[in-house]
Amino acid sequence: MRIGFVATRLAGVDGVSLETAKWVAVLRRMGHEAFYCAGELDADGPPGMLVPEMHFQHPMVQGIQRRAFDGTAILPDLNAEIQQQADGLASRLYAFIEDFRLDVLVVQNASAIPMQLPLGVAIHDVIEKTRIPAIAHHHDFYWERERFMVNRIPHVLRHAFPAVLPSIQHVVISTVMQRELEIRYGVEATYIPNVFDFEHPPAPPDEFSQGFRADMGFGADDVIFLQPTRLIARKGIERAIELVEMLGQRRPYRLVITGESSDEPGPYFEWLFDQAVRSRVPVYFIGDRVGSQRGEVNGERIYALWDIYPQADIVTYLSRYEGFGNALIETLYFKRPLIANTYMQYRSDIKPAGVQAIEVNELVRPGTAVEVLDLLDDPARIERMVEHNYQVGLEHFSYA
Repeated sequence: MRIGFVATRLAGVDGVSLETAKWVAVLRRMGHEAFYCAGELDADGPPGMLVPEMHFQHPMVQGIQRRAFDGTAILPDLNAEIQQQADGLASRLYAFIEDFRLDVLVVQNASAIPMQLPLGVAIHDVIEKTRIPAIAHHHDFYWERERFMVNRIPHVLRHAFPAVLPSIQHVVISTVMQRELEIRYGVEATYIPNVFDFEHPPAPPDEFSQGFRADMGFGADDVIFLQPTRLIARKGIERAIELVEMLGQRRPYRLVITGESSDEPGPYFEWLFDQAVRSRVPVYFIGDRVGSQRGEVNGERIYALWDIYPQADIVTYLSRYEGFGNALIETLYFKRPLIANTYMQYRSDIKPAGVQAIEVNELVRPGTAVEVLDLLDDPARIERMVEHNYQVGLEHFSYA
Protein backbone atom coordinates (compact mmCIF):
# COMPACT_ATOMS: atom_id res chain seq x y z
CA MET A 1 0.00 0.00 0.00
CA ARG A 2 0.91 3.64 -0.43
CA ILE A 3 0.67 5.28 2.99
CA GLY A 4 0.71 9.02 3.61
CA PHE A 5 1.76 10.53 6.93
CA VAL A 6 0.35 13.94 7.87
CA ALA A 7 1.56 16.18 10.71
CA THR A 8 2.44 19.77 11.59
CA ARG A 9 6.10 18.78 11.20
CA LEU A 10 7.98 15.59 10.43
CA ALA A 11 11.55 16.69 11.06
CA GLY A 12 14.19 16.78 13.76
CA VAL A 13 14.24 14.87 17.02
CA ASP A 14 10.86 15.62 18.60
CA GLY A 15 8.94 12.58 19.81
CA VAL A 16 6.27 12.57 17.10
CA SER A 17 8.81 12.80 14.27
CA LEU A 18 10.98 10.07 15.76
CA GLU A 19 8.06 7.74 16.34
CA THR A 20 6.75 8.34 12.83
CA ALA A 21 10.14 7.32 11.41
CA LYS A 22 9.92 4.06 13.36
CA TRP A 23 6.48 3.32 11.90
CA VAL A 24 7.85 4.03 8.43
CA ALA A 25 10.74 1.61 9.02
CA VAL A 26 8.37 -1.16 10.08
CA LEU A 27 5.89 -0.53 7.26
CA ARG A 28 8.67 -0.54 4.67
CA ARG A 29 9.87 -3.89 6.00
CA MET A 30 6.33 -5.13 5.33
CA GLY A 31 6.56 -3.94 1.72
CA HIS A 32 4.57 -0.70 1.94
CA GLU A 33 5.57 2.73 0.61
CA ALA A 34 5.56 5.84 2.81
CA PHE A 35 5.11 9.54 1.97
CA TYR A 36 5.15 12.66 4.16
CA CYS A 37 3.06 15.83 4.19
CA ALA A 38 3.89 18.45 6.84
CA GLY A 39 4.98 22.00 7.51
CA GLU A 40 8.62 20.92 7.95
CA LEU A 41 10.41 17.93 6.46
CA ASP A 42 13.94 16.57 6.82
CA ALA A 43 15.92 16.53 3.60
CA ASP A 44 16.69 12.84 4.03
CA GLY A 45 13.13 11.80 4.94
CA PRO A 46 10.61 9.96 2.77
CA PRO A 47 9.34 11.68 -0.38
CA GLY A 48 6.34 13.89 0.06
CA MET A 49 4.81 17.35 0.02
CA LEU A 50 6.11 20.29 2.04
CA VAL A 51 3.31 22.66 3.08
CA PRO A 52 4.81 25.42 5.26
CA GLU A 53 1.34 26.62 6.30
CA MET A 54 0.83 23.34 8.17
CA HIS A 55 3.56 24.15 10.70
CA PHE A 56 2.36 25.22 14.15
CA GLN A 57 4.88 28.09 14.07
CA HIS A 58 3.72 29.49 10.74
CA PRO A 59 2.61 33.15 11.06
CA MET A 60 -0.74 32.25 9.52
CA VAL A 61 -1.64 30.09 12.49
CA GLN A 62 0.04 31.95 15.35
CA GLY A 63 -2.60 34.67 15.57
CA ILE A 64 -5.39 32.10 15.46
CA GLN A 65 -3.82 30.09 18.25
CA ARG A 66 -3.31 33.12 20.50
CA ARG A 67 -6.90 34.26 20.15
CA ALA A 68 -8.32 30.76 20.52
CA PHE A 69 -6.66 30.15 23.89
CA ASP A 70 -6.70 33.56 25.57
CA GLY A 71 -10.27 33.55 26.89
CA THR A 72 -13.62 31.78 26.86
CA ALA A 73 -16.00 34.05 24.93
CA ILE A 74 -16.97 32.68 21.52
CA LEU A 75 -15.74 34.87 18.63
CA PRO A 76 -17.66 34.31 15.34
CA ASP A 77 -14.91 35.92 13.26
CA LEU A 78 -12.37 33.52 14.80
CA ASN A 79 -14.50 30.54 13.81
CA ALA A 80 -14.77 31.88 10.28
CA GLU A 81 -11.00 32.43 10.07
CA ILE A 82 -10.27 28.89 11.27
CA GLN A 83 -12.59 27.44 8.63
CA GLN A 84 -11.17 29.67 5.89
CA GLN A 85 -7.62 28.57 6.66
CA ALA A 86 -8.78 24.95 7.00
CA ASP A 87 -10.29 25.06 3.50
CA GLY A 88 -6.94 26.18 2.09
CA LEU A 89 -5.08 23.39 3.88
CA ALA A 90 -7.70 20.87 2.80
CA SER A 91 -6.92 21.65 -0.85
CA ARG A 92 -3.29 20.73 -0.19
CA LEU A 93 -4.31 17.49 1.51
CA TYR A 94 -6.53 16.55 -1.44
CA ALA A 95 -3.53 17.15 -3.70
CA PHE A 96 -1.31 15.03 -1.43
CA ILE A 97 -3.75 12.12 -1.61
CA GLU A 98 -4.14 12.42 -5.39
CA ASP A 99 -0.55 13.19 -6.38
CA PHE A 100 0.88 10.30 -4.39
CA ARG A 101 -2.04 7.93 -5.11
CA LEU A 102 -2.47 7.16 -1.43
CA ASP A 103 -4.36 4.18 -0.08
CA VAL A 104 -4.18 5.16 3.60
CA LEU A 105 -3.55 8.29 5.68
CA VAL A 106 -1.75 8.20 9.03
CA VAL A 107 -2.39 11.39 11.00
CA GLN A 108 0.43 11.96 13.46
CA ASN A 109 -0.92 13.87 16.50
CA ALA A 110 -2.42 16.65 14.36
CA SER A 111 -5.91 15.42 15.30
CA ALA A 112 -5.10 15.15 18.99
CA ILE A 113 -3.31 18.24 20.31
CA PRO A 114 -4.69 21.56 18.95
CA MET A 115 -1.42 23.28 18.13
CA GLN A 116 -2.65 23.90 14.58
CA LEU A 117 -6.43 24.35 14.69
CA PRO A 118 -7.04 24.85 10.94
CA LEU A 119 -5.02 21.74 10.11
CA GLY A 120 -7.06 19.62 12.52
CA VAL A 121 -10.29 20.87 10.96
CA ALA A 122 -8.91 20.32 7.45
CA ILE A 123 -7.95 16.74 8.26
CA HIS A 124 -11.46 16.04 9.58
CA ASP A 125 -13.10 17.55 6.49
CA VAL A 126 -10.87 15.73 4.01
CA ILE A 127 -11.29 12.33 5.63
CA GLU A 128 -15.05 12.86 5.96
CA LYS A 129 -15.38 13.77 2.28
CA THR A 130 -13.01 11.23 0.76
CA ARG A 131 -13.69 8.42 3.26
CA ILE A 132 -10.06 7.42 2.82
CA PRO A 133 -9.01 4.76 5.35
CA ALA A 134 -7.06 6.54 8.07
CA ILE A 135 -5.16 5.84 11.27
CA ALA A 136 -5.11 8.67 13.81
CA HIS A 137 -1.97 8.16 15.91
CA HIS A 138 -2.48 10.22 19.07
CA HIS A 139 0.49 11.23 21.24
CA ASP A 140 -1.07 14.05 23.34
CA PHE A 141 -4.70 15.08 23.86
CA TYR A 142 -5.71 18.68 24.52
CA TRP A 143 -7.24 17.88 27.90
CA GLU A 144 -3.80 16.72 29.07
CA ARG A 145 -2.36 20.23 28.65
CA GLU A 146 -3.45 23.04 30.96
CA ARG A 147 -2.73 25.69 28.34
CA PHE A 148 -5.54 24.39 26.11
CA MET A 149 -8.25 24.14 28.77
CA VAL A 150 -9.17 27.85 28.67
CA ASN A 151 -10.38 28.34 25.11
CA ARG A 152 -12.92 30.00 22.85
CA ILE A 153 -13.41 27.04 20.51
CA PRO A 154 -14.90 24.07 22.45
CA HIS A 155 -16.98 23.12 19.41
CA VAL A 156 -13.83 22.91 17.26
CA LEU A 157 -12.11 20.73 19.83
CA ARG A 158 -15.14 18.45 20.05
CA HIS A 159 -15.40 18.29 16.25
CA ALA A 160 -11.78 17.66 15.26
CA PHE A 161 -9.56 16.85 18.27
CA PRO A 162 -9.87 13.99 17.75
CA ALA A 163 -11.89 13.54 14.61
CA VAL A 164 -14.27 10.60 15.04
CA LEU A 165 -15.34 9.26 11.65
CA PRO A 166 -16.20 5.79 10.29
CA SER A 167 -13.02 5.45 8.22
CA ILE A 168 -10.66 6.42 11.08
CA GLN A 169 -9.04 3.89 13.38
CA HIS A 170 -7.47 5.37 16.50
CA VAL A 171 -4.09 4.49 18.02
CA VAL A 172 -2.84 5.80 21.37
CA ILE A 173 0.54 5.49 23.07
CA SER A 174 -0.63 4.66 26.61
CA THR A 175 -3.40 2.72 28.29
CA VAL A 176 -4.30 5.89 30.21
CA MET A 177 -5.10 7.61 26.89
CA GLN A 178 -6.94 4.50 25.73
CA ARG A 179 -9.31 4.65 28.71
CA GLU A 180 -9.80 8.43 28.44
CA LEU A 181 -10.72 8.23 24.76
CA GLU A 182 -13.30 5.57 25.46
CA ILE A 183 -14.79 7.51 28.37
CA ARG A 184 -14.94 10.85 26.54
CA TYR A 185 -15.84 9.77 23.00
CA GLY A 186 -16.90 6.13 23.20
CA VAL A 187 -13.98 5.30 20.88
CA GLU A 188 -12.08 2.03 21.14
CA ALA A 189 -8.43 2.74 20.40
CA THR A 190 -5.48 0.41 19.89
CA TYR A 191 -2.63 0.82 22.37
CA ILE A 192 0.82 0.89 20.73
CA PRO A 193 3.57 2.21 23.02
CA ASN A 194 6.63 4.13 21.91
CA VAL A 195 9.15 1.63 20.60
CA PHE A 196 12.77 1.16 19.58
CA ASP A 197 14.58 -1.40 17.41
CA PHE A 198 15.66 -3.64 20.29
CA GLU A 199 16.09 -6.58 17.89
CA HIS A 200 19.21 -4.77 16.63
CA PRO A 201 21.44 -3.58 19.52
CA PRO A 202 23.32 -0.29 19.09
CA ALA A 203 26.72 -0.42 17.45
CA PRO A 204 29.70 0.34 19.69
CA PRO A 205 30.67 4.04 19.79
CA ASP A 206 32.91 4.98 16.87
CA GLU A 207 35.65 7.59 16.69
CA PHE A 208 33.17 10.40 15.97
CA SER A 209 31.05 9.59 19.02
CA GLN A 210 34.11 9.11 21.19
CA GLY A 211 35.07 12.71 20.49
CA PHE A 212 32.06 14.05 22.40
CA ARG A 213 33.66 14.34 25.83
CA ALA A 214 36.73 16.13 24.54
CA ASP A 215 34.61 18.48 22.39
CA MET A 216 32.54 19.44 25.43
CA GLY A 217 35.60 19.88 27.62
CA PHE A 218 34.83 16.91 29.86
CA GLY A 219 37.49 14.79 31.50
CA ALA A 220 37.57 11.01 31.32
CA ASP A 221 36.48 10.77 34.99
CA ASP A 222 33.66 13.32 34.80
CA VAL A 223 30.24 11.85 35.57
CA ILE A 224 27.75 12.87 32.89
CA PHE A 225 24.08 13.14 33.82
CA LEU A 226 22.17 13.26 30.54
CA GLN A 227 18.83 15.08 30.19
CA PRO A 228 17.82 14.11 26.61
CA THR A 229 14.74 16.34 26.33
CA ARG A 230 13.57 19.71 25.08
CA LEU A 231 13.71 22.77 27.36
CA ILE A 232 10.06 22.89 28.36
CA ALA A 233 8.60 23.17 31.83
CA ARG A 234 6.78 19.84 31.97
CA LYS A 235 10.13 18.05 31.62
CA GLY A 236 10.97 19.05 35.21
CA ILE A 237 14.62 19.73 34.42
CA GLU A 238 15.02 21.78 37.60
CA ARG A 239 14.63 18.49 39.48
CA ALA A 240 17.76 17.19 37.78
CA ILE A 241 19.60 20.34 38.85
CA GLU A 242 18.41 19.85 42.43
CA LEU A 243 19.54 16.24 42.39
CA VAL A 244 23.02 16.96 41.06
CA GLU A 245 23.39 19.74 43.64
CA MET A 246 22.58 17.23 46.41
CA LEU A 247 25.37 14.91 45.27
CA GLY A 248 28.00 17.30 46.56
CA GLN A 249 31.58 17.40 45.30
CA ARG A 250 32.72 13.79 45.57
CA ARG A 251 33.31 13.66 41.82
CA PRO A 252 33.02 16.16 38.94
CA TYR A 253 29.33 15.92 37.94
CA ARG A 254 28.10 17.42 34.64
CA LEU A 255 24.43 17.84 33.72
CA VAL A 256 24.07 17.82 29.93
CA ILE A 257 20.80 18.97 28.34
CA THR A 258 20.47 18.11 24.66
CA GLY A 259 17.24 19.87 23.67
CA GLU A 260 16.19 23.40 22.87
CA SER A 261 12.99 25.26 23.71
CA SER A 262 10.19 24.46 21.32
CA ASP A 263 6.42 24.60 21.19
CA GLU A 264 5.46 25.44 24.77
CA PRO A 265 5.49 29.16 25.63
CA GLY A 266 6.99 30.79 28.68
CA PRO A 267 10.34 31.95 30.10
CA TYR A 268 11.36 28.49 31.29
CA PHE A 269 14.86 28.49 29.84
CA GLU A 270 15.81 31.79 31.48
CA TRP A 271 14.45 30.62 34.82
CA LEU A 272 16.23 27.27 34.49
CA PHE A 273 19.50 28.98 33.65
CA ASP A 274 19.16 31.11 36.80
CA GLN A 275 18.49 27.97 38.83
CA ALA A 276 21.69 26.41 37.52
CA VAL A 277 23.73 29.53 38.34
CA ARG A 278 22.33 29.79 41.86
CA SER A 279 22.91 26.11 42.59
CA ARG A 280 26.43 26.20 41.13
CA VAL A 281 25.70 23.00 39.25
CA PRO A 282 27.70 22.68 35.98
CA VAL A 283 24.85 22.58 33.45
CA TYR A 284 25.61 22.35 29.74
CA PHE A 285 22.90 23.42 27.29
CA ILE A 286 24.11 21.80 24.07
CA GLY A 287 21.02 21.91 21.86
CA ASP A 288 22.98 23.77 19.19
CA ARG A 289 25.41 20.85 18.99
CA VAL A 290 22.73 18.16 18.54
CA GLY A 291 20.97 17.36 15.28
CA SER A 292 18.86 14.66 13.70
CA GLN A 293 22.04 13.55 11.90
CA ARG A 294 25.71 13.96 12.82
CA GLY A 295 27.73 16.43 10.81
CA GLU A 296 29.81 19.59 11.08
CA VAL A 297 28.91 23.30 11.18
CA ASN A 298 31.49 26.09 11.27
CA GLY A 299 34.20 23.62 12.14
CA GLU A 300 32.28 22.14 15.10
CA ARG A 301 30.97 18.61 15.20
CA ILE A 302 27.19 18.21 15.40
CA TYR A 303 26.23 15.05 17.22
CA ALA A 304 23.19 12.87 16.75
CA LEU A 305 21.43 12.00 19.99
CA TRP A 306 22.52 8.39 19.43
CA ASP A 307 26.15 9.55 19.65
CA ILE A 308 25.56 11.08 23.08
CA TYR A 309 23.72 8.35 24.98
CA PRO A 310 26.76 6.01 25.07
CA GLN A 311 28.88 8.83 26.52
CA ALA A 312 26.52 9.37 29.47
CA ASP A 313 26.88 7.71 32.85
CA ILE A 314 23.22 8.05 33.87
CA VAL A 315 20.02 9.55 32.44
CA THR A 316 17.60 11.87 34.24
CA TYR A 317 13.96 11.72 33.15
CA LEU A 318 11.99 13.63 35.77
CA SER A 319 9.02 14.83 33.72
CA ARG A 320 5.77 15.85 35.33
CA TYR A 321 3.84 14.52 32.34
CA GLU A 322 4.65 12.55 29.20
CA GLY A 323 2.44 11.04 26.53
CA PHE A 324 4.61 7.95 27.01
CA GLY A 325 8.35 8.51 27.19
CA ASN A 326 10.54 8.35 24.07
CA ALA A 327 13.74 9.27 25.88
CA LEU A 328 13.02 6.67 28.55
CA ILE A 329 12.79 3.91 25.94
CA GLU A 330 15.97 5.21 24.31
CA THR A 331 17.69 4.97 27.70
CA LEU A 332 16.78 1.28 27.91
CA TYR A 333 18.06 0.71 24.37
CA PHE A 334 21.42 2.35 24.97
CA LYS A 335 21.80 0.54 28.31
CA ARG A 336 22.12 3.57 30.56
CA PRO A 337 20.87 3.57 34.17
CA LEU A 338 17.76 5.67 34.69
CA ILE A 339 16.42 8.16 37.22
CA ALA A 340 12.69 8.63 36.57
CA ASN A 341 9.83 10.57 38.03
CA THR A 342 6.79 8.33 38.52
CA TYR A 343 4.53 10.20 36.10
CA MET A 344 1.20 8.67 35.16
CA GLN A 345 2.23 6.69 32.08
CA TYR A 346 5.33 5.43 33.85
CA ARG A 347 3.09 3.98 36.56
CA SER A 348 0.50 2.58 34.14
CA ASP A 349 2.59 1.07 31.35
CA ILE A 350 6.35 1.28 31.93
CA LYS A 351 6.98 0.19 35.48
CA PRO A 352 4.48 -2.72 35.21
CA ALA A 353 6.49 -3.99 32.23
CA GLY A 354 9.39 -4.49 34.63
CA VAL A 355 11.59 -1.45 34.05
CA GLN A 356 14.05 -0.80 36.89
CA ALA A 357 15.00 2.77 37.81
CA ILE A 358 15.80 5.05 40.69
CA GLU A 359 12.39 6.61 41.21
CA VAL A 360 11.41 10.12 42.25
CA ASN A 361 7.84 10.72 43.36
CA GLU A 362 7.51 14.39 42.34
CA LEU A 363 9.98 15.70 44.95
CA VAL A 364 13.75 15.13 44.89
CA ARG A 365 14.80 14.15 48.39
CA PRO A 366 18.23 13.61 49.99
CA GLY A 367 17.54 9.87 49.98
CA THR A 368 17.40 10.00 46.19
CA ALA A 369 20.91 11.45 46.08
CA VAL A 370 22.13 8.63 48.34
CA GLU A 371 20.56 6.06 45.99
CA VAL A 372 22.26 7.67 42.99
CA LEU A 373 25.66 7.75 44.69
CA ASP A 374 25.32 4.11 45.76
CA LEU A 375 24.41 3.09 42.21
CA LEU A 376 27.28 4.99 40.61
CA ASP A 377 29.66 3.29 43.03
CA ASP A 378 28.43 -0.18 42.01
CA PRO A 379 29.26 -0.95 38.35
CA ALA A 380 28.11 -4.56 38.70
CA ARG A 381 24.66 -3.42 39.83
CA ILE A 382 24.48 -0.96 36.93
CA GLU A 383 25.32 -3.75 34.51
CA ARG A 384 22.56 -5.98 35.92
CA MET A 385 20.04 -3.14 35.81
CA VAL A 386 20.71 -2.07 32.23
CA GLU A 387 20.81 -5.64 30.90
CA HIS A 388 17.50 -6.37 32.61
CA ASN A 389 15.96 -3.20 31.18
CA TYR A 390 17.16 -4.07 27.68
CA GLN A 391 15.34 -7.40 27.90
CA VAL A 392 12.21 -5.59 29.09
CA GLY A 393 12.49 -3.34 26.07
CA LEU A 394 12.97 -6.31 23.74
CA GLU A 395 9.82 -7.96 25.12
CA HIS A 396 7.51 -4.96 25.46
CA PHE A 397 8.80 -1.99 23.45
CA SER A 398 10.42 -3.41 20.32
CA TYR A 399 9.47 -3.01 16.67
CA ALA A 400 8.16 -6.56 16.66
